[in-house]
Amino acid sequence: MKIAAANKKLDTIIENVEKNGVLASGLIEDLKELREFALKEQDPLVTKVIRLTYEYLSENQAFDIQAQYEEDEEGSEYPIEIEDQENLLYLLNLLKNADHKINREEIKDYRTALKEELY
Repeated sequence: MKIAAANKKLDTIIENVEKNGVLASGLIEDLKELREFALKEQDPLVTKVIRLTYEYLSENQAFDIQAQYEEDEEGSEYPIEIEDQENLLYLLNLLKNADHKINREEIKDYRTALKEELY
């Protein structure tokens, strides 16, 4: 994220999730506030992923989205087993540098996985 206040908010959210997990008090409200910053930055991908994230959290009380995969030598992809908290923290950290090409690709993977689960 580009706006300093957005990064500060994101750091606060990350700290809250690290301490209290994916069901942290006020997490959904904090994500809604963070989404407002993404709207100001005019970044539709980040805006949508944040919205899908808080919708998923409120519906499922978990963040068990399968968006990370690894490849074997033959090119087959396998989902990476990851705990909800680490999964959410990974996504939030991607958002800190959402303009980076590789991060953007991974954010798109989360967007796709979230949309498939929610709709």
